Amino acid sequence: MNETLGEAVAAALGSPVTQATQRAGGASKEAWAVTTADGREVLLRRAGGGAIHLDSLSLRREFDVLVAARAAGVLVPEPLEYLGDLDGREAFTMEFVRGETIGRRIVRNPPVGLDTQMAEQLAKIHAILPTALPFLSGGDLWQRLYAELDSVDEPHPAIELGLAWCRERLPLARPHVVSHGDFRVGNLMVDDLGIVAVLDWEFAHLADPAEDLAWPLVRAWRFGNDAKRLAGIGDPEPFLDRYAELTGISIPPEELLVWEVLGNCKWAIGSLTQARRHLRGEERNIELAVLGRLAAEMEYELLDLIERAG
Repeated sequence: MNETLGEAVAAALGSPVTQATQRAGGASKEAWAVTTADGREVLLRRAGGGAIHLDSLSLRREFDVLVAARAAGVLVPEPLEYLGDLDGREAFTMEFVRGETIGRRIVRNPPVGLDTQMAEQLAKIHAILPTALPFLSGGDLWQRLYAELDSVDEPHPAIELGLAWCRERLPLARPHVVSHGDFRVGNLMVDDLGIVAVLDWEFAHLADPAEDLAWPLVRAWRFGNDAKRLAGIGDPEPFLDRYAELTGISIPPEELLVWEVLGNCKWAIGSLTQARRHLRGEERNIELAVLGRLAAEMEYELLDLIERAG
């Protein structure tokens, strides 16, 4: 943390900063573990240099979502204070919680019951009343995805095929629920007993619940453990059955596969838009550049899934 930012944090928290460590991960936001002279230990979440998706939430809105989620019984760090502008970027503080978030480490030895715990947390998220978060957007799913793909400004026929294939097969008839938007291993902090906290709410929006349910099936979120289709930790059935038991919502397997294809389209687009931030000079960052190469993996995966669907 540079001196200017350190002084701004100290002023915002009302106490000198004795230690500040930037946490790993996060392609569009900064996270700092901060200890103050008066003994507080907080996590500072601060805006980065851009956004992955066009409708990503501001930190002001993300803070409000955390407040609503915690009130609904979702395991989230306690949101402490929205700080507003902090050395040129908005920020807020939340409770500092401990656990593992690195996906590759989690899938090597996942806690017993993590799959059903994921279902339980997702059921609580989807039970949040949309009226509690009136600023959340539902919008037109296809319009949003095509707009993001167009912003890449280069042809990607595999993604276009995937979007068209999914559009023909998804009825989108269910009532929309409050959706996390990025619910997967890597955005879950876990310990030996399971989920400690659900993190990274910047993509929260209103959507068909199947969108969240299928997201952890996307191959990229298995972190190399392709033998386990659900998030690299297990089979989808216990996760889906527990969610259906709690909500009464059951997604047919053939529809779930279409959402999985769409998930690969979404992350391919997200990877490309991230790389464009680097290539256009908006934020020169090797991690962003590498993400652009990952799009080809998602394109291959979605084509393979479509072929297997017949």
